[in-house]
Amino acid sequence: MSQLWLTAKLDIVESLRSRWFLIYTLVFGGIVALLFLFGLTESRVLGFIGLSRLLVTYIQLTMAILPIFVLITTVRSVAGDREAGVYEYLLSLPVSLSAWFWGKILGRYLMIFLPVFAAMVVAVLIGLVREIEVPWGMFGYYTALLATMGACFLGIGMLVSALARSTDMAQGAAFLIWLTLLLFLDLILLGVMIQGKVSPETAIAVALANPLQVFRTAALSLFDPQLIVLGPSAFVILDTFGATGYQIFALAYPLALGVVCATVGYLAFRRGDLP
Repeated sequence: MSQLWLTAKLDIVESLRSRWFLIYTLVFGGIVALLFLFGLTESRVLGFIGLSRLLVTYIQLTMAILPIFVLITTVRSVAGDREAGVYEYLLSLPVSLSAWFWGKILGRYLMIFLPVFAAMVVAVLIGLVREIEVPWGMFGYYTALLATMGACFLGIGMLVSALARSTDMAQGAAFLIWLTLLLFLDLILLGVMIQGKVSPETAIAVALANPLQVFRTAALSLFDPQLIVLGPSAFVILDTFGATGYQIFALAYPLALGVVCATVGYLAFRRGDLP
């Protein structure tokens, strides 16, 4: 455990010194500042006003930005160390491969989640100062949603990083994964269902295998429990899971996917040719 925490601490220190972390923090802090600046707390959508409106917009923007940030920065982790010759130095130290790999994941996860969470906390504090009602239930669920989103794409990123033989290949694969998940949100699936006459249940099952679609739908479910904006697809989802069941699924499935990907990445890393 001491080796794991030391590795995590080392990754945290490296992240704090890196340019990507500064940009990452400024992006999410800037989003909250701009949302307040443009008076979003005073607008209304589907009956939601104040901080609820801001959180709804923030979570939608985060779902577009967070995955690509996490994937691109994470895939450089293992692949970058391989190219830099860090493994030769690592193998000379009394640090196990498991402690190094999982410690790196722990440190990177904290650096991924804390800026996003801090931006939400700042929004709540500003809301309290301005005497705006805080939707604590929505805040808690969105925090859990962002935590699982970070874990999901961190696991995917570590898997890609462990399998790729160069940083360029890792970054290209990460971008391709993000682009594929983005394209399969609605447009392509709708075309497949229309042209291929795929059953709605099958199309929705494929859609819900996409973690981005799961996050997007779960975020919508808080202010639209009947998922009216999804049209007929909502009947299949609600009949299968129920409103509460789907919110639980939206937390459990991406987290499980991230853990499985990270575990497979660790096995590939341990069995691979490190140098």
